[in-house]
Amino acid sequence: MILNNYISSNSKILFIDDGSKDTTWDIIEDLNTNDDLFIGLKLSRNRGHQNALLAGLMDAKEHADIAISMDADLQDDINVIDKFVEEYYRGNDIVYGVRSKREKDTFLKRFTAESFYKFMKALGVDIIFNHADYRLMSKRTLEALSQFKEVNLFLRGIIPLIGFKSSIVVYERNERFAGESKYPLKKMLNFAFDGITSFSIKPIRIITAIGSIIFIISTLFLMYSLIMKFLGKTVVGWTSIVCSIWMIGGIQLLCLGVIGEYIGKIYNEVKSRPKYIIEKRAYGEKKSTNDK
Repeated sequence: MILNNYISSNSKILFIDDGSKDTTWDIIEDLNTNDDLFIGLKLSRNRGHQNALLAGLMDAKEHADIAISMDADLQDDINVIDKFVEEYYRGNDIVYGVRSKREKDTFLKRFTAESFYKFMKALGVDIIFNHADYRLMSKRTLEALSQFKEVNLFLRGIIPLIGFKSSIVVYERNERFAGESKYPLKKMLNFAFDGITSFSIKPIRIITAIGSIIFIISTLFLMYSLIMKFLGKTVVGWTSIVCSIWMIGGIQLLCLGVIGEYIGKIYNEVKSRPKYIIEKRAYGEKKSTNDK
């Protein structure tokens, strides 16, 4: 794209080292030393996928007119980047990369992922179906994104809130190039739950509805019990009592857990700790080996 003057010759490939303990940063520094097309940021410690992505985007907005984010596992098709840029030149500030299918995923991963997107939609969250974090954003989109100050980041839900003109590019996701995924089922479920509780209060309202229903049923059962007592038809029902106690106790614990999750998020937001700290930069302006 640089060779055909589609993008500036000053364009860069920015790598984010999310506090890795291996030789990742050494590799990034070597790339930068040999060719200033490659630059990098090293975070002081592991801050998680979303914070690392935000760090790169916020740094890129100071130098670029557009930024395209993607994971380093090379599962996202780099060949559609041209289409991203074409959509930008058509006046779109945001271009979402959307997977055409999930045939290469396991049944469990495909089912949970698609269920998550559908559930988020049902909760009223504006989210792009089958879109992860492969997207193009213009400079003014990045400036708008910088105004969102929440600590509990879920960029897939935040970016559609910006509201600028957007489009979709469909692509087929490849197999992982190397290594193993750092997102096992537990992390994916935590990520999904963070997304749900960060963007919708409907779970709280569902709890209120469940509590109201249980209260009504309990009131009716109390009235029934009193009537049966006055009629002398009471029968000791050990099984029904035990089942009721377990059921109501379980619902109460579940409700307290969901409410606690929201309180925990409020706690994190109030502290306003930095989302990331940059330890090092590999931004040396050296002569590219491809230059004459």
